[in-house]
Amino acid sequence: MIEKFYTYPLQRHNTFGFEVNARCLIKAYSTQDVLQLRNDKDFVGGTRLVMGGGSNLLFTSDFDGCILQPLLQNISPESDAGTTARLRVGAGVAWDELVEYCVERGWHGLENLSLIPGTVGACPVQNIGAYGAEAKDVIEGVEYVDLESFEVSYLSNEQCRFGYRTSIFKQELRGKAAITQVVFGLSRQPRYNTSYDSLSEMVKQLGGESLRNVRQAVVATRRGKLPNPAELGNAGSFFKNPFVEASLAEELQKKHPAMPSFPSGSGVKIPAGWLIEQCGLKGARRGSVGVHPKQALVLVNYGGGTGSEVLALAREICQAVHSRFGVTLELEVNVV
Repeated sequence: MIEKFYTYPLQRHNTFGFEVNARCLIKAYSTQDVLQLRNDKDFVGGTRLVMGGGSNLLFTSDFDGCILQPLLQNISPESDAGTTARLRVGAGVAWDELVEYCVERGWHGLENLSLIPGTVGACPVQNIGAYGAEAKDVIEGVEYVDLESFEVSYLSNEQCRFGYRTSIFKQELRGKAAITQVVFGLSRQPRYNTSYDSLSEMVKQLGGESLRNVRQAVVATRRGKLPNPAELGNAGSFFKNPFVEASLAEELQKKHPAMPSFPSGSGVKIPAGWLIEQCGLKGARRGSVGVHPKQALVLVNYGGGTGSEVLALAREICQAVHSRFGVTLELEVNVV
């Protein structure tokens, strides 16, 4: 049964903590709930948004439309045999709760993604990633309700067209799909990814490779570098790390020998945080918003700030990076 609210405050539903309202918010607890919205005039007849935990949204004003929150809470193992643990997970399950659930059972694949905020339903949209792992590595498929035909559909991993912090749900299906279930395939056999030097060293200090130690190392590393949204409003990494042509990377490397870079496919990835820091903007503050002093990728709300102020700061950063390096930064958050 759905729950429906009008003039709904969103401060607790966006990790920046902005005081904005939605004209209407609908909480759906099953796929059938979502299907029933085909007859809801508020949802079908106007502007709408599907929202998980609000950890990757930047509201620049009140939302004059209807927000849908799919809050399905199941974690349903589908296979107990073989080398793969397969499970269906509801869109409303908190992401880190799923990671903990899998680590406790000895299932490999999610531990490097520990402590990422948000819900399971949002993870395929963004193809969340950290410490050499991405959601696409373990997602077998995604079930969703088509918000135009109101039919249940399923996409395989390949059909989701996952890329760096993107998927078909951020492209062709943007605003047209409400994810209800995600199917994961996790390894029952040891499969550790500690390629990051800092992560590898911490795992060694904790006693060596184990799921629990990898998770603990990731959690400690994230807590040391990233502010807790419950204490300081933020949406995690605000910018994507840019990919540039090898020729531009070579030219920049000559001018800036200390610039970190990572070959990837036909191009080179450059850390956006390093670019921002070189522009002197790490720790910069503009009124009630600013750049986090420990991680230049993170923009924060110190209290009383607005989404418009954060967006203005983001544009200032993009302009500064482009002016100095000729590199265009792309936002990782979704601006609403």
